Amino acid sequence: MRDLARWMNTNYMNFSIAAGFHELGTGAGMVSGNAIGNLPVRNWRDGQFDDAAMIQADVLRDSYGVAMEACPSCQIRCKKVVELENESYKVDRRNGGPEYETLAALGSLLGINDLAAICRANELCSLYSLDTISLGGTIAFAMECFEKGILTLKDTAGIDLRFGNADAMLKVIELIAQRQGIGDILADGSRAAARRIGRGAAELAMQVKGIEFGMHEPRLKQGLGLIYSIAAQGADHMAGAHDTFFMQEGRGMEPVRSLDSLDPLPADDLSTAKVDRVKNLHLLRNFSDSLVTCNFVPWTLRQQVDMLRALTGWDYTDFEALRQGERVATMARVFNLREGLTAADDQLPQRFFSPTPRGALKGTAIDPEAMKRAKRTFYILMGWDPITGVPTQEKLEQLGIAWAVAEAVPA
Repeated sequence: MRDLARWMNTNYMNFSIAAGFHELGTGAGMVSGNAIGNLPVRNWRDGQFDDAAMIQADVLRDSYGVAMEACPSCQIRCKKVVELENESYKVDRRNGGPEYETLAALGSLLGINDLAAICRANELCSLYSLDTISLGGTIAFAMECFEKGILTLKDTAGIDLRFGNADAMLKVIELIAQRQGIGDILADGSRAAARRIGRGAAELAMQVKGIEFGMHEPRLKQGLGLIYSIAAQGADHMAGAHDTFFMQEGRGMEPVRSLDSLDPLPADDLSTAKVDRVKNLHLLRNFSDSLVTCNFVPWTLRQQVDMLRALTGWDYTDFEALRQGERVATMARVFNLREGLTAADDQLPQRFFSPTPRGALKGTAIDPEAMKRAKRTFYILMGWDPITGVPTQEKLEQLGIAWAVAEAVPA
């Protein structure tokens, strides 16, 4: 373990992502993400945020940053510390600073370019224990409902809940935390809110299985869109591959070489080769999550297995690591089936099957037939029924969880 820690201390700056996180945390790529179509804008609708440069991490550092901190013993030190004393919004340095997901979820996704307001919103989320991704997705849903007249000033008690209104965002965060007024409707997330509101609101809720999207565009990263669809927990951006990392030779390919995925593939590819890579990276993420390791520290699969061997004395192998990830995915699938979810719940919102009106994805959308084929291929590669997504008895027996067969097929 000491050797591995020493190696990472010496070499992490050779990994471009880790080096960037060390200096700025996440969020340095708002402008570049906007340029390629990865930055979500106004509830995933607009495709380009003209003010992306105003909410980027280097601007945050120069405007309000006071330090970078780390989880215990971590080499990356990616945690922002911000402090606002002379602005309209006061922020205590003890409450952290916004990272990429928050800068996007409470910034571009809402059409907001006020960095001070985003810092204050992030602080409120820390103090109230609110998830910034689901919160931003839910407020974006509410803003579009307001824009389309599904919600009115009467519903919001006079709050002008339009895109770009930072004060309205902050007021709604307080109402959600206190479950008051419109906040009581929004507090359970966009899916539940849409069901209560009705009148076509469900079409504006950008979620899968009740979980709002991580701030990464599935029309660009279509393998990630497949995982958004199928992952047991819903549209979780940490559950699998980010396709743009694996488009060309270089260090970005290193994490997948140990998974028998040797060739770069386009981001919008949904071939069997891409689905196999998506599946394997999903299993790898499940294994890493089982270890409770951070994905920002660029450990390889082999290094994680070496850590586990060193700490436990187990004669553990790479094969067992991926089998562990497979068991997690399959047991989670069985759990969802028992609770009434079906293959019909493995579905992206219709919005992502149409291009954005402007920006890099103006002419790009997910092909519904290609995604349908990719889901079927994923089921087959996982040993699940190709139509229903129910794990086969043989797969459950192979994973040592044959008892789960009774749970996988609801009565």
